[in-house]
Amino acid sequence: MASTNRLSPIPHPPTKPVVGNMLSLDSTAPVQNLARLAKEFGPIYWLDMMGAPLVVVSGHDLVEELSDEKRFDKAVRGPLRRVRAVAGDGLFTADTSEPNWSKAHNILMQPFGNRAMQSYHPSMVDIADQLVKKWERLNGDEEIDVVHDMTALTLDTIGLCGFDYRFNSFYRRDYHPFVESLVRSLETIMMIRGLPLENLWMQKRRRDLAGDVAFMNKMVDEIVAERRKNAEGAEDKKDMLGAMMTGVDRATGEQLDDVNIRYQINTFLIAGHETTSGLLSCTLYALLKHPDVLKKAYEEVDRVLGPDINARPTYQQVTQLTYITQILKEALRLWPPAPAYGISPFKEETIGGKYTLKKNTFITVLVLALHRDPSVWGPNPEAFDPENFSREAEAARPVNAWKPFGNGQRACIGRGFAMHEAALAIGMILQRFKLMDIHRYQMHLKETLTIKPDGFKIRVRPRADRERGEFEGHTGAAAA
Repeated sequence: MASTNRLSPIPHPPTKPVVGNMLSLDSTAPVQNLARLAKEFGPIYWLDMMGAPLVVVSGHDLVEELSDEKRFDKAVRGPLRRVRAVAGDGLFTADTSEPNWSKAHNILMQPFGNRAMQSYHPSMVDIADQLVKKWERLNGDEEIDVVHDMTALTLDTIGLCGFDYRFNSFYRRDYHPFVESLVRSLETIMMIRGLPLENLWMQKRRRDLAGDVAFMNKMVDEIVAERRKNAEGAEDKKDMLGAMMTGVDRATGEQLDDVNIRYQINTFLIAGHETTSGLLSCTLYALLKHPDVLKKAYEEVDRVLGPDINARPTYQQVTQLTYITQILKEALRLWPPAPAYGISPFKEETIGGKYTLKKNTFITVLVLALHRDPSVWGPNPEAFDPENFSREAEAARPVNAWKPFGNGQRACIGRGFAMHEAALAIGMILQRFKLMDIHRYQMHLKETLTIKPDGFKIRVRPRADRERGEFEGHTGAAAA
């Protein structure tokens, strides 16, 4: 009998009339659904999304081929396309062919480089200090909503480092109005699926979305206009906004216009806070569930930062938190905040020697499943093991088996920023606190634009000197 699979030999689950496989995905957990299907159908399969094919790939050897930027380009489709309502042609949501993508990419390489990271470090410490001070003042029986506080930390950090704006999240009960608008907008965007009659029942949500976007744009435009007005004093500001306002793209000799600067700021706020807060929350979860890893992490923090919680960590000290960085990378493996990314071929391509993909076919690289490929990560890929990121293990592993930041020129430009901010925050938290898993929480991922733990609450108490082991009494000065 002839195959009904028009992308044969790519496996394909059964479909329903009209909607195809669209309704077989749980709308609240589509990525986790895709990962389950990968276990069932293997490293490549395809779904019929109301007539449009979606090819899902998670085998590292196939991803190796898909990472060739001469053959495949980032595809801004699905929910990411709809995020353009907020982020326009900012770095994250622009097509590679759009002029503002390469212009902004060239201009922003510098403010995201290593030297810039040293200038952001004091602002990162400023915000991390607000977090730990809040925790120090809690009563013993008060619980911490981990995702809420990590979101406050990462959002305030990108606000201060990005454009010298303080959201002051640790001084208010709820989020800043801008943040509330941003969160609401992303929720609405993720609900839109393009189903028949959807516009009827989503009319109010769409109206609210338009109002939220207008409010956010107005606020960011005012920040940019204020900086323009005080341009003389702004020359000293070495933040990302300063770089965007004064930077010139060497390739075109052009600067970014104010509308694109607005979109870049919205992009930093979305990409910068959503992902890093998920990483930090998952890392704290992993530390609580693995006492042996937590013990080693405490030992490194005590050795590098020392017991004096009033001494602010230096940039160099944070770069010496190598085991903490391994823990963060392993958390990015098991729970990548950006759990998938889309690409498409420039022309018809064959991968794996037998799977033909027509030009512009939408392909999802399913990072959540790629990071569990047993041929790379061993027979028990669900086990949390920071030794996966020892220098030797990293050197021995195929280069495209770990993709939490996307691929190639379209990979996350802020990865160095995120990793430094995260290592600093975990270091300052462990220097001060004993973590308590009061609810014996089990990971339940909530999917929005990213994935993060849902309902994860902990308690903390200050560490006593006797808990600092052999490093108690060191000043940490030698590490500075």
